[in-house]
Amino acid sequence: MKRTAGIEIERLIQLLAKLPGLGPRSARRAALHLIKNREKLLGPLAVAMAEAEDKVTACSECGNDDTTDLCAICADPARDTAEICVDPRRDRAVICVVEEVGDLWALERANAWTGLYHVLGGTLSAMEGIRPEDLAINRLIERSAATGMREVVLATNATVEGQTTAHYITERLKGLGLSTSKLAHGVPVGGELDYLDEGTLTAAMRARRPF
Repeated sequence: MKRTAGIEIERLIQLLAKLPGLGPRSARRAALHLIKNREKLLGPLAVAMAEAEDKVTACSECGNDDTTDLCAICADPARDTAEICVDPRRDRAVICVVEEVGDLWALERANAWTGLYHVLGGTLSAMEGIRPEDLAINRLIERSAATGMREVVLATNATVEGQTTAHYITERLKGLGLSTSKLAHGVPVGGELDYLDEGTLTAAMRARRPF
């Protein structure tokens, strides 16, 4: 293919094309827009990306991506019912288990959950060779066994892999004396949390049921 720009610009286009939702054509348009707005967009974006690359880390408690450890959610005192004069809806005795950080962010955007989170980092998959030890399941069991914990909400996606993972976790949680529930109405079969609207997520969280 005939090259229409320098190596640096072509490299930028190739990298943009790897982002979700961007193909070669839309990546080229995005690159041209960035170049056209070098001072307002390209420069600040480069700085922000460099800072993110340097500072972003996984929270050692829940697995969320943030620039501090603990992340902003785990460090939020409003999520501790032992604190006085804070939002009483926040509760450290309940954990919502999600597959990826994007799912956590989706629930937060919808204000659908006011407890803690736990990011698995994926789902079990025999075809892809993803085993329980490849996910943050052991850490989840440790957190669930903590004194005062009362419920684990399995908010995995409504896919074969998501439900398989949820069933496995349910078996691992047996004997801890916890209530285990999963998302109910509002999440379509085959649906992924990050693509659902806030109203659907809120309805699904409120209608969760035993699993």
